[in-house]
Amino acid sequence: MAVYTVVSLQQVNDLLADFDLGQATTLQGISGGIENTNYFVDIEQAGMTTRFVLTLFEEISPEDVPFFVELGTWLADRDVPVSYAIADRNGIGLKQLCGKPAILQPCYAGDHIKRNALTPDHCAQIGAMLARYHQAGSEFYMKRQAHRGVFWWRRESSRLASLIPADDAALLKAEVDAFDQLRENADLPMGIIHGDLFHDNALFNNDQLTAVLDIYNAATAYLLFDLAIVANDWCINADLQIDPAKEQALLEGYASIRVFTDAEREAWPVLTRTAAMRFWLSRLEPWVEAQQGEGSGKTLLDPNEYKAILLHRIDTPTQLP
Repeated sequence: MAVYTVVSLQQVNDLLADFDLGQATTLQGISGGIENTNYFVDIEQAGMTTRFVLTLFEEISPEDVPFFVELGTWLADRDVPVSYAIADRNGIGLKQLCGKPAILQPCYAGDHIKRNALTPDHCAQIGAMLARYHQAGSEFYMKRQAHRGVFWWRRESSRLASLIPADDAALLKAEVDAFDQLRENADLPMGIIHGDLFHDNALFNNDQLTAVLDIYNAATAYLLFDLAIVANDWCINADLQIDPAKEQALLEGYASIRVFTDAEREAWPVLTRTAAMRFWLSRLEPWVEAQQGEGSGKTLLDPNEYKAILLHRIDTPTQLP
């Protein structure tokens, strides 16, 4: 979350004229994140103050925004605690503010837990929640191709091949090829995935999971790929190796809601590598551009972290329960 567009309290209250929520009294920008502008908004009604979150979409294409708004509502209606657009008195959740698509969302209790403080119990909870998310989204009526999915990583790995060390280029190509082979032969359950469920996209209150945030990388893909993304972030230790107790808890938590198929058990070692490769590549791309004097000036994340996770996944494959 971050602030790219400055919004005044008066503009927020003009927006609230369409709602029956009350009057905004304070507006506080939320720092962090890289894609959207976000504010905490305190709204007073009948002597009571309730906090909400206002989001202005900055980078997501206007054509994609309705997908995310509809998905959030769909999941929330099925008791999955995600950020969703609150509808106005006419049933409309997607608004315009400062020339940007905007939504007003609930503000959930809780805080992020740092990666080094995550426990097997936290991992079990997020595993079960992700399975609930997948089940709730199984009949969602819209589809979306991932912005950084298979076609993107084929293209970008090829484009960067001459700009990075030869062994890195070879490793990227090998992992892209491995996924392509799996894709041709495997029959894996597909559906709506979160796509970016890192530990800082979840809130815990008194060690109990309260919400899943930032569904703006959601897409139609292999469900197991989503779980692999989570495992590669939630279950690694300080040496960037998988903590077996955390990963086992994550996988068992997920399986307590949705049982794995035999095809998924066979595909798991490959998809954990694919998930590591995808985030290595997405970090490597702006890193290389910055070295060439290009890029957007945004904070760069170290690509070597996910390269190390990928190499560990290759050397030490794990299995589903």
